[in-house]
Amino acid sequence: MENCNVFWLLLAALMVGVSSSTVGVSEADHYQLDYDYYKHSCPNLEAIVKEQVSTILFTDPTSPAAFLRLLFHDCQVQGCDASILLDSEGSEIVSTKNFGIRKREKIQQIKTALEAECPGQVSCADIIALVARESVAFSGGPEIQIPLGRKDSRTSNHQQADIHLPYSGISVDEFLHIFMSKGMNLEESVAILGAHTLGVGHCRNIVDRLYNPHPGSQIINHSFELLLRLECPTRTPLTSLTVVPNDMTPFIFDNHYYRDVTAGNGLFGIDSDISRDLRTVSVVNQFALDQDHFFQVFSSAFVRLSSTNVIGEAKGEVRRICNRVNE
Repeated sequence: MENCNVFWLLLAALMVGVSSSTVGVSEADHYQLDYDYYKHSCPNLEAIVKEQVSTILFTDPTSPAAFLRLLFHDCQVQGCDASILLDSEGSEIVSTKNFGIRKREKIQQIKTALEAECPGQVSCADIIALVARESVAFSGGPEIQIPLGRKDSRTSNHQQADIHLPYSGISVDEFLHIFMSKGMNLEESVAILGAHTLGVGHCRNIVDRLYNPHPGSQIINHSFELLLRLECPTRTPLTSLTVVPNDMTPFIFDNHYYRDVTAGNGLFGIDSDISRDLRTVSVVNQFALDQDHFFQVFSSAFVRLSSTNVIGEAKGEVRRICNRVNE
């Protein structure tokens, strides 16, 4: 998955219990997501989103990684509330940890199509979640059913993004704390890292590991290290856009990430660390051998992630335009 900071660790999900029809999310207002939320108000929602997303993804194969990252960065700060789309002064998007975030304008493109069919009904937050879901399936990953009914926040703060978005040198201890303190089990936590199977990483986030590694962060596969040095030849990247693939199949959602990690080809420190840590190594090995099992666990983790700290009408709204609050 496309990432600047370890990516999407962001993911930290406020994992909540899933029932057959609803998902409990915000304890503050006891708001419930529902798998049939738009059954009457916008029955063609998912078909419209699928059509719109397919057009975008066919024209730009890097889009799935961008949309996944957009979801992760949104949900990690305030919850899954489309706060990352707001362009108000000092909003989340200006945080340096949101470097490289792309495709926000495509959410508005899809919103416009939905407004023509179901005016004032579908939130930008639900669109982000649905687009990420479609991106996984389009790229060869599992088809995931997610509950809907998220509302859009009226606030966005770059300082919150600075605090809550993880940095590229995150440790296994920190990573597990982020996820498990919010309800994910060990398997789900490791599975969400599998989103790294899509997209690229930026040289700016791995040069310290290449040229100034701290003890334990060194790349153990020297051939892989040489390849990375060719892609990122200086301690200071020549441009901020210099990138390297996350795994050998950066446009396909598969378990290749775990196979690369077990072979010593982890791009980020956390990628290599989970293959050596006694708490996570057995899960990594299992996912590397069994793609179906990885897909199953990832699907569960995705539902939990995309249900993080969602808000209802009492605290949110359905924005008419995704990058600004309603007047």
